[in-house]
This record gives sequence, C-alpha cells and structure tokens, in this order.
Amino acid sequence: MNGIELIFWQWWALAAILLVVEVLVPSFFFLWLAAAGFTTGIIVWLFAMTMNTQIFIFSVLAISAIVLWKIIGKKPLKKTDHPLLNKRGQQYIGRTFNLYEAIENGQGKIKVDDSIWKVHGEDCPLGSKVRIIAVRGTVFDIEKI
Repeated sequence: MNGIELIFWQWWALAAILLVVEVLVPSFFFLWLAAAGFTTGIIVWLFAMTMNTQIFIFSVLAISAIVLWKIIGKKPLKKTDHPLLNKRGQQYIGRTFNLYEAIENGQGKIKVDDSIWKVHGEDCPLGSKVRIIAVRGTVFDIEKI
C-alpha cells in the first residue's frame, strides 16, 4: 500500500459514513465499526504511523468491539415483578366477561375494558358469562360459566 496514507480526519469520515449506514440498516454491527474507525482516527491524530499499522489497529478494534458486544449482548434478561406488563392478552386469562356478540359457529366477541376482542369457544347467546382460558394472538379462547 505504498503511496496511500490516511489522515485522522479520514478515519472520522469513515466512522461518520458507517454511522449513517447503521441508521439506515439498524443492526448494531456498523455501530461498532464506526466506533473502531473513530478510535483509530484519535490514535492516528496522536501518533504518526504507517498505513499498515492503521489498518491493523482498526481491524483489532473492530473485531474486539464486535466480539465484546456479542458477549455483553447475550446477557439474560432481568427478572421482573411484572412479567405480563407488555403482554396485554395474557393479563386477561382467568377473568370473566359478558359476551358482547353471541358466539355462533365458534366465534364471537367480548368487550374488555374499552376494547372489543374476538373469542373462540362453544356457541353461547348474547350476554352469557364466559371465562378467558387462553390467548392465541389477538383471539381469546373462552369457556362458558
């Protein structure tokens, strides 16, 4: 690579380009390459070095950053005292409601708080009391009380 020398700001420009790519293709991969490019730019700014050394430093930093992220990113999620917080349908299992629309051919509707949900279960007339026993996507499986 004789004749080609990168200046510190060129590494920062590369880092900026990689950040733009990260914004367009969110994957957390290009973020670490951008961090390695920015860090390499700082090192080149502080110390004069050959192109081969610059590329070696960038490669080591990029690989280290990606490996470190893979290790840290795979930590198990913390346990919470509200495991159903973002699982709205699961929160309704076991509760009883009156039918909002009669169940015919196994399908009907109930009104839960301020929304209407589809239900599957045995045929029941309008106003029957039902209990939610399971959730499949946005459809409740119910049993007649």
